[in-house]
Amino acid sequence: PLSVPHLSDSMSASDVPRLLVYGAYGYTGRLVVEAALNRGYDPIVAGRDTTKTRGVATATDLEARSFPVTDADAHLGDVDAVLNCAGPFAETADAMVDACLETGTHYLDITGELPVFERLRRRGPDAVDADVTLLPGVGFDVVPTDCLAAHLHGRLPDATHLSLAFDSDGGVSPGTLKTALSGIGAEGAARRDGDLRAEPIAARTRVVDFGDGLQRAVSIPWGDVSTAYHTTGIPNVGVYLSLPRSGRVVATLVPYLGTLLDGETVQRGLSWLIDRYVEGPDASTRASGEARVWGEVRSADDRLVSRLRTPEPYRLTAEAATLIAGKVLDGDAPVGYQTPASAFGPDLVLELDGVERVDLVEDEVVARDSSPAEGVAGD
Repeated sequence: PLSVPHLSDSMSASDVPRLLVYGAYGYTGRLVVEAALNRGYDPIVAGRDTTKTRGVATATDLEARSFPVTDADAHLGDVDAVLNCAGPFAETADAMVDACLETGTHYLDITGELPVFERLRRRGPDAVDADVTLLPGVGFDVVPTDCLAAHLHGRLPDATHLSLAFDSDGGVSPGTLKTALSGIGAEGAARRDGDLRAEPIAARTRVVDFGDGLQRAVSIPWGDVSTAYHTTGIPNVGVYLSLPRSGRVVATLVPYLGTLLDGETVQRGLSWLIDRYVEGPDASTRASGEARVWGEVRSADDRLVSRLRTPEPYRLTAEAATLIAGKVLDGDAPVGYQTPASAFGPDLVLELDGVERVDLVEDEVVARDSSPAEGVAGD
């Protein structure tokens, strides 16, 4: 559970580390607030919309603060860490980081947006000077994939190529869908010889075995193209998403759809439709769903594969974000720019309930999960 000091005769309320959740009324933000409460912590709920923010505060009996992200510096003076859940993060992360550096507040978010990781990485020296941790990507997909990348690098330290792929059950939240559509005209990207190289989305297809048989996956510009390189130093990184045939066809059309969806009026209309008709996975789906992550490293002489099974992505995001927030508030995170695995190591993901990791070793699969029992099973 989240380590939070309890008040005693020698401790005042001001001694308790304070977490502010920004975007607390969004689909994922509400799950994060609930997870924080379950861990024994009382976050400050915050967001731009006063009515929605107060609604969450009233329902949870928590303190509320309403402000646009551009005014965040005026509201963080007594806050130890911010957990930003308000996407698209391309529109919120930079201003919130500016405020955190000015006020000496640690910054976390749940983004998966590649450009955001690259921009925040360049703020690392500023964060060191301010004695602040910048730790974006504390949800799914980055926590499991980053930890898997670090684990694979430990298995094969001289790896030159890293490939990651994932597949999951359930639908998407309104915020996730808005983020995806806001950048739908963007190019894909991969890491080649240490540099980011532009390429069309779905430019590459490969067959992946998540443990349930072979599936086809297409290349996408996910945040791991940035984070996995920072974590491991492996110079060639590609990320793939498992899709059915119809999804792979749509993915190849994304660059052309961008010309239709870039208009401001169209984006506003899509945003209204999403708010009206998209609700995100329900509680039953979050409880029963799961995600599968696959990773491969290669060197001139070797190839190794490891896999993860995790709870449903939104459930994992809420649990991972609050677990990591607690570690940051406890002073366990290095200052400067960090990824989940660079801050806390490859086994961080195994601290979450319901996570299992398997290593393929020749004809065996060596299993390790987040329960006390470990075992070996045939592949």
